[in-house]
Amino acid sequence: MIILPSHYFGSVEYWAHLVAAGDDAVIDIGENYVKRTERNRTTIMTSNGLMQLSVQLAHANRPRQPMRSMRVDYSKRWQHQHAIAIESAYKRSPYYDYYGDRFAHLFNREWRYLVDINMATLEGVCSILKVGVPRISENYITATEQDVDLRGKIITPSSTFTPYIQVFSDREPFAPNISIYDLLMCEGPSALAYLRSISR
Repeated sequence: MIILPSHYFGSVEYWAHLVAAGDDAVIDIGENYVKRTERNRTTIMTSNGLMQLSVQLAHANRPRQPMRSMRVDYSKRWQHQHAIAIESAYKRSPYYDYYGDRFAHLFNREWRYLVDINMATLEGVCSILKVGVPRISENYITATEQDVDLRGKIITPSSTFTPYIQVFSDREPFAPNISIYDLLMCEGPSALAYLRSISR
C-alpha cells in the first residue's frame, strides 16, 4: 500500500506517485493537517513567475486537527483570486479550452471542508488522466513495514523532470514539479505518459 496525504490539486510529483501506485494507493484524510504544505496549496506558473495559491482555512493554527475536519474560511475572497490567477495564467495554454471548465465549479460554490475541495480536484484530474480515483481512508492509517508512507515530504531529484513547454517558457525558465494543473493545460493527453516516465 502507498499512503498519500490529501492535496489541493497536487504537484506533478504527487501525481506520478499516485499513478504508479494504481490500486495500491490510498489517501489518508484521517491524518493531522500540516501547515504550509500542498494539503491546501498549489503552485502555478504566471507571466510574473511562480505563484502559490492557498485555500484559506478557519483555525488553521490549532494543533493536531484531522484533515477531514479542516473547515474552509470565506472571510477573504481566495476563490476569486484563484479563478482569476488560473484563467490569466492558462487561458492561452494548448488545453485550457478542453479542460479549464472541468475545474470552474471549484470557485463558484462554497465548500465546507478542505477535503471536499481536494476530492473535487482529485476526481477532476483522474477523469482527465483516465485513471481510477484512489481509495480514501477517513481514519488514520498506521503504516507497516510493507507500506510506502508518503505523508511526509515527497522528494524526487529534479533531474527526473524532463522539461515540457510551459505557457511562459519564452520568459521564464522551466519550473519542475509545480501544480498538476500546469501539466494538464500544457501537455493534455500526453500528461499521463509524462507522469509514468517520472515514476520509472
